[in-house]
Amino acid sequence: MDAHALALLVDIIEAGNLSLAARRLKISRANVSYHLAQLEKQTGVQLIRRTTRRIEPTEMGLKLYQHGRVIRDELRAAQESVATLGKGLHGSVRMSMPTGFGYMVMSGWLIEFKRTYPNITLDLVFDNKVDDLLRDEVDIAVRVMSDPPQQMVAIELAQMRHVVCASVAYAAEQGLPDTLEALQAAPVITSAVTGRSLKVSAYLGAERRELTLSPSLASENFVFLREAVLAGLGLGLLPDYTIAQDILDGRVVNVLDPWRFSVFGTRMFLLRMPDRYQTQAARTLIDFVVAKAAEWRASPTSGQPRS
Repeated sequence: MDAHALALLVDIIEAGNLSLAARRLKISRANVSYHLAQLEKQTGVQLIRRTTRRIEPTEMGLKLYQHGRVIRDELRAAQESVATLGKGLHGSVRMSMPTGFGYMVMSGWLIEFKRTYPNITLDLVFDNKVDDLLRDEVDIAVRVMSDPPQQMVAIELAQMRHVVCASVAYAAEQGLPDTLEALQAAPVITSAVTGRSLKVSAYLGAERRELTLSPSLASENFVFLREAVLAGLGLGLLPDYTIAQDILDGRVVNVLDPWRFSVFGTRMFLLRMPDRYQTQAARTLIDFVVAKAAEWRASPTSGQPRS
């Protein structure tokens, strides 16, 4: 049985349809369909069930997939070893990360990584959507959520907390809310949401309450949101890391402390697909990001809780 045909079967099953597999492999859909038909002819059994939207492996297709994945990954590892021989670490990695944390925190990490590993090509996507890694052909994703998807390998990088905050000038001129109900009537500056209302969870020890806010200023640009808070345009509902240094420097005050707020989730994870072959470049980037996240958590400007 042809090892390359088995590897193609793996690519088809992981892609979920023939067109996406063809696009990833940079060959025509007809070519993919032909080689699949030849493999089914050789084995004498149907390996893939086709539906209008997706394909599904048959029982035999799934067995061959499991063997083929091992063979494909070994082939890729051998190709990578030959390609890197005498050339140092190189390759390419596609990584997706949230806009705010990506711009304000991870940018510095990734610049340092690129200086350390100049021959690794990085394709970086700044995006807040929790998309499917297979569909978007992303090797690694950093996402904020309450719990990671069960079908993915997840490494927790940090806790994510939103705080309500205001500039010192705003506090002096407008006063500050002392209850959650008063917060609902105040002008709130926060990240963009679909529609006008924003559902927020508020935590105080074991107590949890739900709030509905109508932001007066919303954007996905967290640098802009921070500037708007400093300008005294309202109360910020922002991730703690965006404003932690300003609180330390006395430019901003924390409102409704010790309440902590969650908008999109309370934990940040690094995610990857469990069955996808990890290149040495991808493994190196994962280890680097996990190490930098540990350093960042220990810094006073991270806003992370102290033990």
